Amino acid sequence: MGRVGVLLLNLGGPDQLEDVRPFLFNLFSDPEIIRLPFTWLQKPLAWLISTTRARKSQENYKMIGGGSPLRRITEEQAQALQASLRQRGQDAQVYIGMRYWHPFTEEAIARIKRDNIERLVILPLYPQFSISTSGSSFRLLDRLWQEDPSLHRIDHTVIPSWYARSGYRQAMAQLIAQELDQFPEPDSVHIFFSAHGVPLSYVEEAGDPYQQEIEECTALIMQTLNRPNAYTLAYQSRVGPVEWLKPYTEEAIPELAEQGVENLLVVPISFVSEHIETLQEIDIEYRELAEEAGIHHFQRVPALNTHPVFIDDLAEMVVSAVNAPSLKLSEVPQMRKQVKMYPQERWEWGMTTAAEVWNGRLAMIGFIALLIELISGHGPLHFVGLL
Repeated sequence: MGRVGVLLLNLGGPDQLEDVRPFLFNLFSDPEIIRLPFTWLQKPLAWLISTTRARKSQENYKMIGGGSPLRRITEEQAQALQASLRQRGQDAQVYIGMRYWHPFTEEAIARIKRDNIERLVILPLYPQFSISTSGSSFRLLDRLWQEDPSLHRIDHTVIPSWYARSGYRQAMAQLIAQELDQFPEPDSVHIFFSAHGVPLSYVEEAGDPYQQEIEECTALIMQTLNRPNAYTLAYQSRVGPVEWLKPYTEEAIPELAEQGVENLLVVPISFVSEHIETLQEIDIEYRELAEEAGIHHFQRVPALNTHPVFIDDLAEMVVSAVNAPSLKLSEVPQMRKQVKMYPQERWEWGMTTAAEVWNGRLAMIGFIALLIELISGHGPLHFVGLL
């Protein structure tokens, strides 16, 4: 079989405050994060957003120690996975490829080439598939494979999503049960699953299976937990004026308080590592929101991190993938059949859905151009004396 490697894919995060703005620029430069009809607008918009959001984001990172722990935790997961694989007789080297910060996916591929890996398992640390997470990383890897003929010698296989695996569900259920049992009346606690949101258009226009997989995942975890608790699924971290998947976490929590919920246990459902969205957004922002709304007891389930059941399940996934027929990047069902990747629709005349979408996007482009001109002090409106 030759030398085996495992490539763990994740988002990445700024290691220190100085990294925040360039990290945000990389994030919003990705067309799978903000989808625009013209590629030349991507980087100007990313510059605008990263520049205007940098200070606020830095303040948020200051609250959790001045940087993201994502790289450290992912490295710990890689080491634990490598040890678990060796216990199973699988000698594999584990690599980390981050999408928007170091170590970048490109850096990981360079190391994989250097180490003469012959069989590679590509494993995203996202349980559920989305265009904006696994899909973006797969798209980048596919481009790297097309541009570099030397990569063709590496027999690679992809694990697109794995939210339904029993080991993952058991690890999540164990963490939830541990937190529930700290409440005086565990069965009366409302379990609140908070997933990272995506724009509604990703699901309705592009066929992103993320919402379906999140809903199925939540139901499977509750089935594995086997407790009588009521539960809610909501979506956090929305950005911009467009509609995202609902219900929104910041709206669902006060609504539960109005219904008389006093004990709330939050489960970060789409995250396997602690990072800004768990440590700052949930632990600080949503906790304050809940307390102000009248929820007296607010707790959060920790992220999986290096939970042994979770790590062992990742190892079982890798061993199965190594011994199974390869699934190439170009063959991933979510990429090939269901999801129409960027760019999306062709123009259609008349009162059609596509026309409405493009009209909205053109209006957004005009608004963005105005913002850029206001900030830069240069442009056609300044030239004709209107600004």
